[in-house]
Amino acid sequence: MEAGKVYLVGAGPGDPELLTVKAVRLLQGADVVIYDRLIQEGVLALASPSAEQIYMGKPVGQHDSRQDEIHSLLLLKAREGKRVVRLKGGDPFLFGRGGEEVEYLAEHGIPFEVIPGVSAALAAPLAAGIAITHRDAASAVAIVTGHECKGEPSLLPWGALAKLDSLVFLMGVHNVRKISRNLIENGKKPDTPAAMIQMAFWPGEQVVTGTLENIADEVARAGIQPPATLVVGEVVNLRKKLALAMMAAVRTV
Repeated sequence: MEAGKVYLVGAGPGDPELLTVKAVRLLQGADVVIYDRLIQEGVLALASPSAEQIYMGKPVGQHDSRQDEIHSLLLLKAREGKRVVRLKGGDPFLFGRGGEEVEYLAEHGIPFEVIPGVSAALAAPLAAGIAITHRDAASAVAIVTGHECKGEPSLLPWGALAKLDSLVFLMGVHNVRKISRNLIENGKKPDTPAAMIQMAFWPGEQVVTGTLENIADEVARAGIQPPATLVVGEVVNLRKKLALAMMAAVRTV
């Protein structure tokens, strides 16, 4: 049997209306949809009614073993001649292990294609009314994983990060206190504005603001849970003005 093809599709931050046109078309034509934890039901509803849907979300602490299962499943379904949509939250190549999946498929001779998606690194600040670059406040931005890097967050170039105008940390809820401390110890002012955006474009979206000095306490007080995105920089101070303007614009549509 001729091998099928795997499409690594970015599902964006959650809202089905933020999918690309190509993502929707591929979902509608898929034989199999293999999806992650942060995929809304409205996105899955766009798939062909005849498509097999397989949940492969990763429980905390089981990422490596689960990833091996995903690799094997992609290979199995593709070798059955299926059109496989591997549906991943955000963008497949931004902290989504999409690169590892592509490597695996290439090593086994499986045709594949990668379709970008809207990353929470961009969508979450936007949902909160935060422009991560702004002519008056930020001309540079870094997107950083909030997970520990091999158990040692200090392996990140904190000195360089502390000098940048805007910082966006994905998956940083549990390490927000370490992140804040590392930035302050490397020269970022304690009163630098910060915001944590929980579940952007999902029901339950919530925004907490503060400074590097107190954002960890504010996050704990509000009971913020993953998925959430941390933004650090003066751009956070523009949020109130921009958010009001965005709300007014929505009302006029």
